[in-house]
Amino acid sequence: MEQGLGSESNPSLGSIDKSRVLDVKPLRCLAPVFPNPPGSSSVSTPQPTPFVCVPPTGPFPPGIQPFYPFLIPNDSQQNPNPNQPGNHAFGNSIPAPVPLNSYRTPTPQANGGTRQSERGSRGRASEPVVVEDDGYDDSQNQSGQHVSGFSVHVTDTEDASNSRKRRGRPRKSRGEHGDSNPGKSRDEHGDSFDVESLVNRFLTSFKLKNFDEVRRTNGDKEIVDTILLVFDLLRRSLTQLEEVKDMSPGITRRPDLKASSLLMTKGVRTNNTKRIGHVPGVEVGDIFFFRMELCIVGLHTPSMAGIDYMNVKITVDEEPVAVSIVSSGGYDDQGDDGDVLIYSGQGGVQRRDGQMFDQKLERGNLALEKSLHRANEVRVIRGIKDIAGSTGKIYVYDGLYKIQESWAEKNNSGCNVFKYKLVRVPGQPEAFTLWKSIQQWKDGTAPRTGVILPDLTSGAETQPVTLVNDVDDEKGPAYFTYIPSLRYSKPFSTPKSFSGCHCLGGCQPGRTTCPCSQRNGGYLPYSSLGVLLTDKPLIYECGAACACPPNCRNRMSQAGLKVRLELFKTNDRGWGLRSWDPIRAGGFICEYAGDAVDASTLGDFGNEKEDNYIFDATRYYEPLEAVRDDSSGSTKAPFPLVISAKNNGNVARFMNHSCSPNVFWKPILRESTNESYLHIAFFAIRHIPPMQELTFDYGMVQPEKGEFRRKKCLCGSVKCRGYFY
Repeated sequence: MEQGLGSESNPSLGSIDKSRVLDVKPLRCLAPVFPNPPGSSSVSTPQPTPFVCVPPTGPFPPGIQPFYPFLIPNDSQQNPNPNQPGNHAFGNSIPAPVPLNSYRTPTPQANGGTRQSERGSRGRASEPVVVEDDGYDDSQNQSGQHVSGFSVHVTDTEDASNSRKRRGRPRKSRGEHGDSNPGKSRDEHGDSFDVESLVNRFLTSFKLKNFDEVRRTNGDKEIVDTILLVFDLLRRSLTQLEEVKDMSPGITRRPDLKASSLLMTKGVRTNNTKRIGHVPGVEVGDIFFFRMELCIVGLHTPSMAGIDYMNVKITVDEEPVAVSIVSSGGYDDQGDDGDVLIYSGQGGVQRRDGQMFDQKLERGNLALEKSLHRANEVRVIRGIKDIAGSTGKIYVYDGLYKIQESWAEKNNSGCNVFKYKLVRVPGQPEAFTLWKSIQQWKDGTAPRTGVILPDLTSGAETQPVTLVNDVDDEKGPAYFTYIPSLRYSKPFSTPKSFSGCHCLGGCQPGRTTCPCSQRNGGYLPYSSLGVLLTDKPLIYECGAACACPPNCRNRMSQAGLKVRLELFKTNDRGWGLRSWDPIRAGGFICEYAGDAVDASTLGDFGNEKEDNYIFDATRYYEPLEAVRDDSSGSTKAPFPLVISAKNNGNVARFMNHSCSPNVFWKPILRESTNESYLHIAFFAIRHIPPMQELTFDYGMVQPEKGEFRRKKCLCGSVKCRGYFY
């Protein structure tokens, strides 16, 4: 200030003219303040206090007190002789030094969004969630600001279900397993796996190794899908690798944070330039199971904050405007109306000590207020409870909204909060409203139009399969007998007998005595939620000779349907298959049921309509990777399995072909003594929203099989080959 309180113009506090506007200048330097000598005034010191250099261990002159950690212990009588070597006035009570890497300097947010997450919005921000071996201390300060490179959203489902929170225990360092190389970790057997090589293999396979700035700034559908696919493949691989580590109570593992950190460190993200409106490559209705997925595709940059905003230049000055918000139940948001959302601002917390804080019109709240007056569109992502994951959220991109009005009110805690009414821009595809309709169908509060049969399977499956036609008057597909699994007249023979496992409580990760786990490379191929973790070309499941129960994790494809499916009539491709439930990437859908037939008779189906319901595992199928990695093996069955579902089959017989499918298949081998039973299981390539048709690539016929009749492809994909077999 030009005139301080201690200047001659202001000799006393009572003479201050409070009506004057003081000229405040930023503080440019700090001046040290030293203690006054005994007896001197604390208000004004005519002579400057001499600088006194005092060692931290003393002795201390009068007026100077010891400071932490050089405090006098309570049991100072242990060694009363201060002249004894090593014992000044404080004895040997100096605590052990704390490693510098135990503390992290707060890093600024990459975005302006500061709305607290569901976890930190109610005074719980001081509880850190420790991420195992990721190098970040994922916690928040009291104001909800990020204090680490990545924030933790504790409700992400699969990883949270496989983990436990650790409280009151020190974090293990990267070298906790005896390996000082941060790019490597060790499994339970002491074998090291190179995470860096794993990441590079995925990036090379999907042509993301040299990710340029153009794709990083602006994405498209192919780039977004590829990045999300690589993220999820990496996350699932890390989940499988880390499952065999120490699973003591209280340990938290977050492979989703580690996977996103590894990708963004290498610059693999897209749409990192903030923008108003839709994000290239992300469609209305797309779903995400992890907050970091929103971040790496640029849909919503903050990993925890609920409001994302950017600064726009108005003439000379800049002001913030909101670009996206996440509403997932942490605040008193009201969103039962599918087209209207009452959104609460940031802040206004009630801490555990009873203190309450009103919200302030700043940062995210100010950005929403500015967007109200500018009438710009705001992306809305709604968080919906994940029933299958039990603890997590599914994030649904609900499209663009506009803010119509705002006001302030007191919440249940007595804090003043800001409220914003957002209305959905008309003409967009259904998203959140579709979820509400499906829930009404399940509850029976609203009818599903066009239903022919409520359950096509007649109870043969664990979940009903609805038969629907709202296109024409056809009453259903041609008659067939529904069977839930593949039927063999004669199994494949194996030269070596297999007696099965003895895991009475079910196969567990890292159990070296389990032969089924060892056949899968020492890991279980599925997560506890039934998500495929392995990228090996063949999966070994427990068979009839195994002692594990039917709900064993290694019998995933034997437990029936996990999602509510619907057989529906398409406009131009006959009958198709889709799901009422969201399906996460790697999630099991169904197996291909029917009758196993002799591959040598396959030519009998070549020129007949019979081949509409034939699955031939000997065909060539395009790998998921853009660059084929022969070292990991492509999808190939160990036996020449051919399945006919003409007379007997299940829902898989209705899955249509697509040149850009969202479903892929894996061969599953179940062994019993000297017999092998090969099955075909279908899994989701990426997250599949409800009511999106399920399709897979029918494959290409091998040249030695002879000439098969080509069929016109109507998949409509930008990569459509124009035909299929």
